[in-house]
Amino acid sequence: MPREKKGRSANGRSSIYYSETDQSWHGWVTVGTKDNGQSDRRHVRGKNQDEVSDKVSKLERMRDQGRVTKAGQNWTVETWLKHWLENIVAPPVVSENAYSAYEVAVRVHLVPGIGAHRLVKLQPEHLEKLYRAIMRKSTKFGPTTSSSTAHQVHRTIRAALNVAVRRKHLTENPALEARAPKLEETEVEPYSVDQVKALLVTALKRRNSARWAIALALGLRQGEALGLRWQDVDLEVGTLVVRRNRLRPKWRHGCTEPCGKKHGGYCPQRVALREETAGTKSAAGKRGMGLPDELVRLLRVHRDVQARERERAAELWTDTGYVFTTPTGGPLNPRSDYDEWKRLLDIAKVPDGRLHDARHTAATVLLLLGVPERTVMGIMGWSNTAMAARYQHVTAAIRLDVAQRVGGLLWEPAEKPTEPRDEGEEGDATGALIPTA
Repeated sequence: MPREKKGRSANGRSSIYYSETDQSWHGWVTVGTKDNGQSDRRHVRGKNQDEVSDKVSKLERMRDQGRVTKAGQNWTVETWLKHWLENIVAPPVVSENAYSAYEVAVRVHLVPGIGAHRLVKLQPEHLEKLYRAIMRKSTKFGPTTSSSTAHQVHRTIRAALNVAVRRKHLTENPALEARAPKLEETEVEPYSVDQVKALLVTALKRRNSARWAIALALGLRQGEALGLRWQDVDLEVGTLVVRRNRLRPKWRHGCTEPCGKKHGGYCPQRVALREETAGTKSAAGKRGMGLPDELVRLLRVHRDVQARERERAAELWTDTGYVFTTPTGGPLNPRSDYDEWKRLLDIAKVPDGRLHDARHTAATVLLLLGVPERTVMGIMGWSNTAMAARYQHVTAAIRLDVAQRVGGLLWEPAEKPTEPRDEGEEGDATGALIPTA
């Protein structure tokens, strides 16, 4: 039996030896350098020399291919995801909204579903099983919602594990091999011209009516419209500049003694967890645009109404400078704004739709009018031309409406059926439409 060999080979080369102590073969391979500067030596063990030799050779190949995980903490999926959220992608690295989506996916789905797995042992099958479970659980909210939720979870774990691979905590990203749920994109039907008119007429009877004209005519996102301040609007020139995005507020309890409220937002001493506004969704989102004359008139009326509300509120008024506010001057809550949109749809007898559908309508109208794509991109705040294709939801109703307008412009109906005319005269025996001059 070979004698026990202690230590390591010269110059950090791999070594294999037999130990009488445990009657096993051992191998050591230098794979790199630790954070403290010392050599990173990895150990393998087997019952015979051939087995250990194979393990050493495999580890050497992985080292040469750059596929050896970094020495350090023995991560679980849960500990890595929490570290990733708290230290790697926390704002301002990503936007508040993007971070919120990541945080929900981690807290609600990923940690309960696969958090106990060791990071290096996570397999694509574990992820696929989780996606199916999410799809089954979310089906009661509709197929689109369930696939959207599962897809967001997939994007989150893929992003988190990509970082783990780059930092050598993983050799491969199992999320890249997992079959992601197919995201069902529903065809969004923009509102017809008559429906838009009904919404605008109904809005005139309610507070902040110009807010909906802004959405339907200019296609501003909800956060962009609620983040507008008067300093961003020039009613003399007739222009508007989008500079910021109003965020959905998040709160924590600020009470020293339990206030009895379940959620921090209802605590009398609540403390804000995020800023009121952030930058636009992308660099292209920060943009200026001209205002139609009618919208300028509506904003002038809105400014006068707000001035009267300021007088009535007196010392209760908070001067935030926002264009659209509460009756006491505070910023509008995106949730309250959404609820008002739903009430507006109901009162106007317009089919139910998402608040974002108003943006689809504005984009479609611009594209129908033949506005150059680059100009539409500037108005809508799109960062790439692919977005134009997603927003070209031209419905049959709008096509028919356009066709009728074109027909009315080019032709006028004959006053009455006429007798046959000699060759060369206008019209025919059927009273067909006659082209106008």
